[in-house]
Amino acid sequence: KLPTGLYKKVLIILHDCILPYMNEPTLMIDFLTVAYGIGGAISLLALNGLFILIHQHNLEYPDFYKKLYSLLDPSIYHVKYRARFFHLADLFLSSSHLPAYLVAAFIKRLSRLALTAPPQALLMVIPFICNLFRRHPACRVLVHRPNGPEDMSEDPYIMEEEEPSASRALESSLWEIQTLQNHYHPDVAKAAAVLNQSLSEMEDDISGLLELSAYELFDKEVKKKANAVPLEFEQVRGLFGKKNDVFAEHFTLD
Repeated sequence: KLPTGLYKKVLIILHDCILPYMNEPTLMIDFLTVAYGIGGAISLLALNGLFILIHQHNLEYPDFYKKLYSLLDPSIYHVKYRARFFHLADLFLSSSHLPAYLVAAFIKRLSRLALTAPPQALLMVIPFICNLFRRHPACRVLVHRPNGPEDMSEDPYIMEEEEPSASRALESSLWEIQTLQNHYHPDVAKAAAVLNQSLSEMEDDISGLLELSAYELFDKEVKKKANAVPLEFEQVRGLFGKKNDVFAEHFTLD
């Protein structure tokens, strides 16, 4: 058992500084699966090495998506390794062979957690969710349910359920994104409003949004050029600004 700090240092460099130079990278399977089961930031960092073993060395991990689903907690939008996690999550959820219930569970959980996420994370995760809808059209029932009830008395989705197949995500609706359409940040509200229209077939490129910081977001707003807002439509001629004002005959405004 390694100290937490050492786990992080090893896992950060494992995928590009250690695995490529090993004669048998599969020897790291036990180490990475144990690290993946620890939870928190260590599990996030173990994803890189596991991805290489799954993709290039035919590692079978039966409960991989269940564990990935369990990593989605409120801290996922705030952690230091957020960009790395969502980059890999995008790869893992790119296959068109994934069952609809699994993708719907990820969409629903990400949307629920987005209600407390900072704006810079929302500007990344909303296009991420839209891309999942493009890849898996069967999940669009979360946005438009032609034969379902117009309003639900309660959300059937079970947030506390650890098994995606039992979360009842496909029976739910994406009211969380509709809530974000009234977000205080105009860019977030605009991004969330995209789901009100039919999505284009081309996916959004989220690579430039993964590491978006609060400072960059603030700096962008500060540098925006504000349009001149007209406050008066008629030129002021007197103290009260009326055309035939008796004060205008005797007083002028310099």
